[in-house]
Amino acid sequence: MENLTADDGETIHLRISGDGRPLVLLHGWTSSHRDWNPFIEPLAADFRVLRWDARGHGGHIPLTTTVPTVQRMAQDLHQLMAHHDLRDAIVVGHSMGALTLWQYVRDFGCERLGGAVILDQSPRLLTDENWKLGVYGDFDAKRNEAFMTELREDFAEGVLRLVANGHNQAARQAYEANTAGIQTMRQRLQRLSPGALIACWDSLTAADYRPVLAKMNIPALLIYGGESNFYSTETAAYVAGHLPDARLRIYKGVDHAPHLWRREAFVADLLAFAGSGRSIESSHP
Repeated sequence: MENLTADDGETIHLRISGDGRPLVLLHGWTSSHRDWNPFIEPLAADFRVLRWDARGHGGHIPLTTTVPTVQRMAQDLHQLMAHHDLRDAIVVGHSMGALTLWQYVRDFGCERLGGAVILDQSPRLLTDENWKLGVYGDFDAKRNEAFMTELREDFAEGVLRLVANGHNQAARQAYEANTAGIQTMRQRLQRLSPGALIACWDSLTAADYRPVLAKMNIPALLIYGGESNFYSTETAAYVAGHLPDARLRIYKGVDHAPHLWRREAFVADLLAFAGSGRSIESSHP
């Protein structure tokens, strides 16, 4: 791992592969740079690929001494972009990574960005009587408070239940059957540092990036799971309809990680998007 020293002294772990147009990959909550490993070989042939462990995640645990809020992660992204003098960069954000990107745009604009790829995320996680396009469609502040209590009591099981209790029936069945995959995920989650990640979640659910969408005056590619655990296709349509230059792809039959389930399609879509420098036509593979 390479290191980037943030302005508050925190060390951010980073991997860089390949050469070419910069491509920054931002992982989701509780994940790490390893989520992107399946894509490095095909992408590093065309891009300079940068992927980090966001503070509070991955190799930083339990070393992180600061609260990994989304605002702090966006500041880290700003410093990464400036330190490596990235220009015309494409930033891919999955889940929390998309929220980090939207916070970055809110705070620093799009000057260094050439394109954005959003993977299965809503600009506002919590729901209320006027907003039904967040988590599950009915995940309000009271329900979030109960969830955070679950996390404090048993972090790993709380995260697993969050994934299982959504729209994706296969995920629910896997959790109920306690499959080998669920057991492996539970073991991985049990090794994490709950305090930092709960504080991170608190900041993510406090944010509202709906006003930011109109400010993203760069091409955007949106990829959503047709059976996302958390979001409906109406959420995807909302994001597409409020970005100035966006095209939407919905990968049918897959969950909150559409890029991991449809790896070849994701790489092909990303290469086409980056190669043209413009949005691509909508389709629903």
